[in-house]
Amino acid sequence: MNDRASAKRTVVVTAHTGREAAVESARLVMNRLIAAGLNVRVLDTEAEEMGCPGAEVVPESPEAIDEAELIIVLGGDGTLLRAAELARPAGVPLLGVNLGHVGFLAEAEVEDLGSVVDKVVEGRYDVEERMTIEVLVRLNGATLACTWALNEASVEKVDRMLEVVAEIDGRPLSRWGCDGVICATPTGSTAYAFSAGGPVVWPEVEALLLVPNSAHALFARPMVVSPRSTLAVEILPGTGAGLLWCDGRRRFDLPPGARVEVRRAGVPVRLARLLGVETTGAPFTDRLVAKFGLPVEGWRGRVRSQ
Repeated sequence: MNDRASAKRTVVVTAHTGREAAVESARLVMNRLIAAGLNVRVLDTEAEEMGCPGAEVVPESPEAIDEAELIIVLGGDGTLLRAAELARPAGVPLLGVNLGHVGFLAEAEVEDLGSVVDKVVEGRYDVEERMTIEVLVRLNGATLACTWALNEASVEKVDRMLEVVAEIDGRPLSRWGCDGVICATPTGSTAYAFSAGGPVVWPEVEALLLVPNSAHALFARPMVVSPRSTLAVEILPGTGAGLLWCDGRRRFDLPPGARVEVRRAGVPVRLARLLGVETTGAPFTDRLVAKFGLPVEGWRGRVRSQ
């Protein structure tokens, strides 16, 4: 069990305010946390829709999470990725409650809401760290952009097919005519990289993924490389311009000749994991089965000795 300080605890609650179910769930969470004696903050950009009189309204800025213990996120993975932008610099854990379709980043489903709040109040959760990547865009030696991602950095075409050269640790790997190239973390292996045919990688595995997207080449397999490696994708001069998307949220233009470099970042994203078998804090294998509806009928488990 986590050891909580005697000072009044602060929890930030954020939600996908475009979904009425998320807003209603957020109100329930806030009311129950306030009733339990916790200080609850809500972002000023969401306060009108959330409508919880007892909550503290704060600007959507790094100061919003000063001395916060936790951020509870109600929505899909996109909502959690948005909250991660706020939480990551300060190292505040995120606890996701899924109201989306797949929701691999979420810890619980909306039907578990009462149990989720009880466990937060009791401090019954652990925190795990998820690798992030640092992403640099260079052109002729100049740095055009510097950003990060939890799931992936995706180099994508704009109009016509891109001609790129992929590089690992300073050595050229292959040239592809393609729709793009995805550089992903294990967390992102079940996101865009999965849709492009990449492998599923368990979150605790430390690795980087390089996944060509619709590449016209004999050698265009997805690759899993060392977490200490540096990946690079160069858009060849004379080809079309491209785009860089990081977690589907941050966009950067890539002119011909641009070079995108990806390496492991020093700052992780922290996710809260609930304690207790009755919650959704299940092994990753169980999450895969539940999220993708995988057939497991007939499984009998290990044969136990008598």
